Amino acid sequence: MLTIETLTEFLGWATVINICFLFIVSISVMLARNSMISLHGRMFGLDSVDLSRAYFQYIAQYKIAVFIFSLVPYIALKIIA
Repeated sequence: MLTIETLTEFLGWATVINICFLFIVSISVMLARNSMISLHGRMFGLDSVDLSRAYFQYIAQYKIAVFIFSLVPYIALKIIA
């Protein structure tokens, strides 16, 4: 059976994993930007300005999703526990 403690622990680890993934993706975009733009530009026929905007938008939306669906519920459960 799912308890509040189990759910809290699950959300805590999910938050840690998601933040690590977000950090890795952000570092990858910063360090390998030119090769990623070259590869994705050929694959999807987009120019570098559009791809830079898409990378930024992806990272921003992922960060918001992590905060809303992992971090905030974790903090709420920690407060009520």
